Amino acid sequence: MKKFKFSLILMMHFFVSWVGFGQVGINTSTPLSTLDINGNLNVKEIGIANVNVAGSGTLFGGSFASKTQINDGVYISIMPSGANNDFEIPNAVDVPGRIYIVRNISDTNWAFLYSAGGSFFAKNSKVLTPSPLTLSHDGVTHNKTIILISDGINWTYIF
Repeated sequence: MKKFKFSLILMMHFFVSWVGFGQVGINTSTPLSTLDINGNLNVKEIGIANVNVAGSGTLFGGSFASKTQINDGVYISIMPSGANNDFEIPNAVDVPGRIYIVRNISDTNWAFLYSAGGSFFAKNSKVLTPSPLTLSHDGVTHNKTIILISDGINWTYIF
């Protein structure tokens, strides 16, 4: 009976310490972070074409009601089309820690990026940037690519 109790206590200790300090290593036997990858990382890339129909009350060429929702993927290629060039990322509160890399792949149309919730802040700024963030078609006037990171309240962006 003592041996059974000792084994049970040992198993419980192992289980609690494994759950409490769980680290996962891919291609490493000694992970140093919650997720430790020794090798390349591939993330899902998706393409989103703005096919919404522009309505009344347009701003920057698109309609307030016609924003194309971005809610999946990490690397996102957006394709604005004519007057349909508004895109919207989720509310930062709903997706803490989420990272998006968004690129305007159009050669002729601007893309305008809005948030369903949370303000935009440049990487080292305390002052919010008014919506929308703009992604140009030429990469000259504005950048074509932006990285967005949710802190659980707002979005930090890096061009």
